[in-house]
Amino acid sequence: MTDAPLGRSAVYTILTTGYTLSTGPGVAATVSYVSDGEHHVIVDPGMVAGRDRILGPLAELGLGPEDITDVVLSHHHPDNTMNVGLFGRARVHDHHAVYRDDQWTDRDAEGHELTPSLRLIRTPGHSPQDITLLAGTGAGVVAFAGDLWWRPDGPVADPVAPDHDVLLASRLRVLAAADVIVPGHGPAFPADASAPR
Repeated sequence: MTDAPLGRSAVYTILTTGYTLSTGPGVAATVSYVSDGEHHVIVDPGMVAGRDRILGPLAELGLGPEDITDVVLSHHHPDNTMNVGLFGRARVHDHHAVYRDDQWTDRDAEGHELTPSLRLIRTPGHSPQDITLLAGTGAGVVAFAGDLWWRPDGPVADPVAPDHDVLLASRLRVLAAADVIVPGHGPAFPADASAPR
């Protein structure tokens, strides 16, 4: 059985491509927009050089912060969550709950479907609370994997991962379900044999 969603009606845009700089403190999240029907989803609205790096590309799509219905946080590190407050009307999804206004609704992320084309799965490794959003699109399944991969080139051994075997198991699970991976701090890349393990 595959984790891939059955639906194939989602579409996505990478609003800003993140980075990590090995020679300095700079870090920015890859922030994505995914839509399926009436669901307008932002994934990992984290640290960026300026909020216009998120809101500008969103405006080019004809959308403002008030149009966003859902935010998915792959995990709770500040570099992936810093700008969640931009989307005050949205439901916020993490590994164990959905949050909106003053409402906190417990639910396990594993297998939770926002729509038939948008499914959350647990993918611990970078942190124990990691989740991945699998989006079924017309071109295949796109995995918004947070820091399960930082960039297309790794790192293979995540320096903050508590257990590389757990990280590897989650990477293999995502690779089995996806055609494309959107990492936490870099451009999208194919979910094939070239993906760091």
